Formats: sequence, structure tokens, C-alpha cells
Amino acid sequence: MAHEAGELVIRVTAMPTDLNPYGGVFGGWLMSQLALGAASLVTRRTGHKAVVVGATDFTFPGAMVVGDELNVYARVARTGRTSMTVVTRGFGRARASEEEGEVARGTFTFVTLDENDRPRPIASAAEV
Repeated sequence: MAHEAGELVIRVTAMPTDLNPYGGVFGGWLMSQLALGAASLVTRRTGHKAVVVGATDFTFPGAMVVGDELNVYARVARTGRTSMTVVTRGFGRARASEEEGEVARGTFTFVTLDENDRPRPIASAAEV
């Protein structure tokens, strides 16, 4: 099913170990889930190892609690010679509900690597 925010790349439930000292879901956990989802998209599109070289534009417009489901969506915003920029959005959904609300968003830039961990060219945008 298509989503306005892009392709579904991660679906995970927030657990007690994902909480901050105030009892809400830790922003760092949300950021890591966005990064994992973005990396998955880049690796599938390019067929090669990819590492994050930049992360920007983080916002946290909503909150999650333990037991909520996080759905991460990603879309490619730009493809360069060896890099790919991915915009991610995370939506939280209470366990016993169908309603979801945006809880995080961020932009990641990845560089694809060859077998010697050196930047490798990405196929043309039409091919990824």
C-alpha cells in the first residue's frame, strides 16, 4: 500500500529499553530507526554497501510511549555520483488503534562503497 511519505522500510514496536528518563520514547531511538530504514532503501536500490555521511533536518512533532508501533517511510530525494539522499518520516500508532501520527522526520545522506570500502558510483537515477 502506497503512503504519501514514501515506501514502508521499518515497522517496529517501542519497548521499555527504548524509553528516555521521563518515560517517553527516546529521540535517539527514533533517529536510529529512521537511519536503519533509510539505509535499507539505499542498499536495496543500489545493491551495494552504504554508510551514512550526513544527517539533518530532524524534527519530532509527536510522541510515542512503550508499546506503540513505529512505521518508518522513506523516499529518495536526490541521487549523486556516489551518494544518495533519503528523506524519512516516522509515524507512531497506538497498539490498539488504527490512527497514526507523525512522530519524527529526518534526512540522511549515504555514500555507497565498493569491496575495498571506497566510494563507488551509483547507477544513473533512472536505474535506481
